[in-house]
Amino acid sequence: MTKKLSKTKKSTSTKKKKKVSKATELDDLVEKIPEKLEVKEVRAKSQKNKVRAVFIKEKIVTDDSDEAKNFYNKNRFGKILDNGKLQLSLLEGLYLMEKGKLNIVSTNNRKIRFETFLKKAKKAEPNFWTRYCVFKDIRNRGYIVKTALKFGADFRVYDRGIKPGEEHAKWIVYPVSEGSTLTWHEFAAKNRVAHSTRKKLLIGIVDDEADVTYYEIRWMRL
Repeated sequence: MTKKLSKTKKSTSTKKKKKVSKATELDDLVEKIPEKLEVKEVRAKSQKNKVRAVFIKEKIVTDDSDEAKNFYNKNRFGKILDNGKLQLSLLEGLYLMEKGKLNIVSTNNRKIRFETFLKKAKKAEPNFWTRYCVFKDIRNRGYIVKTALKFGADFRVYDRGIKPGEEHAKWIVYPVSEGSTLTWHEFAAKNRVAHSTRKKLLIGIVDDEADVTYYEIRWMRL
């Protein structure tokens, strides 16, 4: 009888330990649930903070909102239309999308992902990826980048802290891929454009890893 009683006591204590361990596991699970809910709430808020924009042909047009206007007011992205909406270039649209600030949809209101956007943009502009790498790199460095088609260049770049309209652009930029070739005639033409517009000439060379190296070209008198 004594042996049986001792066995019974041991088994009872083991059950208690199992119950305690199960209770501890449940407590851990309960503590983790609010964390998961908080993550979901943060994600939901980030989605709400994104500005909605529509991919229309070769342009990106945002909704009429204060957040969209701030893209222009603070960093001179795009241009504000008469209806209050903001029109962005494909480069600007992809940049803001990659930064998580823009939610771009098709005219059918279907969400457009990065890869789909890039495919559409490359179709519209064969040299898009090379231009985007340079655009992104310069923007990430804190400079304002605008188109320079009227100067016969890809971009005009303003010095840090300067917005278009306050002063003239400091550089004009030509993005080229590392494997491409440039004739002396083409090179001289680009240099003449920079000289005639009183701007410095930058050549942005993009390698296979999308890294950009810049070369500044200047006139010299011997």
